[in-house]
Amino acid sequence: MKKARVMFAVLLATMTVALGACTGDKAAETPASHITIGIPQDLDDGLDPHKVNAAGTREILFNVYEGLLKYNENGELIPALAEKYEADADGLTYTFSLRQGVKFHDGSTVTADDVVYSLNRLAGKETGEPLEGALANIASVEKTDDKTVTVKLTEPDADFLSYMTDAIIPASNADPETSVIGTGPYKFVSHTPQESVELESFDDYWGEKAHIKNITLKIISNADSIVMELKGGSADMFCRITDTQVKELEGSDFNIEKGTMNLVQALYLNNKYEPFSDPKVRQAICYAIDPQEIMDYVSGGDGTEIGSAMFPAFGKYYDESLNDTYNTDIEKAKSLLKEAGYENGFEFSITVPSNYQPHVATAEVIVEEMKKIGVTAKINLVEWDTWLSETYSERNYEATVIGVDASPLTARALLDRYKSDAHNNFVNFSSPEYDAALTAALSTTDDAAQTASYKQCLEILSKEAASAYIQDLPCYVAINKKITGYKFYPLYAQDFASLSLVTE
Repeated sequence: MKKARVMFAVLLATMTVALGACTGDKAAETPASHITIGIPQDLDDGLDPHKVNAAGTREILFNVYEGLLKYNENGELIPALAEKYEADADGLTYTFSLRQGVKFHDGSTVTADDVVYSLNRLAGKETGEPLEGALANIASVEKTDDKTVTVKLTEPDADFLSYMTDAIIPASNADPETSVIGTGPYKFVSHTPQESVELESFDDYWGEKAHIKNITLKIISNADSIVMELKGGSADMFCRITDTQVKELEGSDFNIEKGTMNLVQALYLNNKYEPFSDPKVRQAICYAIDPQEIMDYVSGGDGTEIGSAMFPAFGKYYDESLNDTYNTDIEKAKSLLKEAGYENGFEFSITVPSNYQPHVATAEVIVEEMKKIGVTAKINLVEWDTWLSETYSERNYEATVIGVDASPLTARALLDRYKSDAHNNFVNFSSPEYDAALTAALSTTDDAAQTASYKQCLEILSKEAASAYIQDLPCYVAINKKITGYKFYPLYAQDFASLSLVTE
């Protein structure tokens, strides 16, 4: 079969991503010994890169693991463990040529056997159950020779290459949960639950090596102590602080970098919980919520309103007109509640992870907004690991405020979860119309047709009020003035290897 060579550096040109890198004084040429970075949550969903769900875990493992391809800060797919690839004209066969001499953190060399093992594991070939739904499209993975791997798909898939960013692990590693071995610029050293994670730069890294030797990730789950930890010198950096904390750090030794979180923050509603099983009730909740009021309270007016399950960085899919689906209308909300049989209101709880202050603050505003339509909402603060297990995995909740990101950077990553039988459909949304639209999007490689189907999905989610969509939050990063090189990515990623110390 004749092969058509594909340009390797794939630019996600359709994404209008506002990205930037901190620039400071000239960076130190020699590695610094140690910095401490505060993080809001522990790695409660484990360390197996093929199984983690939490964005906060993925952004740390970004430094430890690599796939055949990886994203850079501009949203481009660039070479990683594969130095090039070719795709057959029918889009069913991909041939990857591996970069030679790449080392795992245990000193072993990456081989074609490791790639075959990792991709089969991701596709569920090792367990019989796909760990990544999109990779279930893999028909076979074969070692052509020591430096070449061929992947055959059951049908063409426009998103396939985006999933080649998933981690390659040693074929000999039977337990990635306890044996953390990747190829990234940092290697895992240790994890003390509820306290810290230790990373160390990998001297044999194949690419540009990290500038800072040791990094401690200190778990600061109490949002009220973040500024104290920073000013007191026990943390050199913290990502995603609030606008109030920004003001508290004015005149200190910290610079504030601003980007966007690139996520969908919403009041997610459990569609199987009565009365949220009634679309009219969900619509009433949407009419009662004022996104601008929330943004004013949570982030000083910063943020971008969203009216469905897509954030603005996905330029061609994001539909700003959906923001007007539920312009705040208290009387309309009351009317819908009356039609649904809840003229006298009802009570529900909003489960929120206590370590994410923007989500807690959002829930506080929503509680007050619900009072205007006679509905009583109460906040249920839980630990992050409890949220992951009870709310996300077990779906044992009524409503929750959280942000959903896209990893990898595909519309599918955001919208797959709303399919009626999706394993990660934590809101229990079910719509035959939606399922049909999503199937149409996934069954074509024609960009225009796929975009139209994805937009139809977004319209259905908005029309049926799958949840009450609010905003894409701003991202404020507090970083000590002695450190430079911070980069924003259009996905949840913390690039520690880009950081270095500033010289006088």
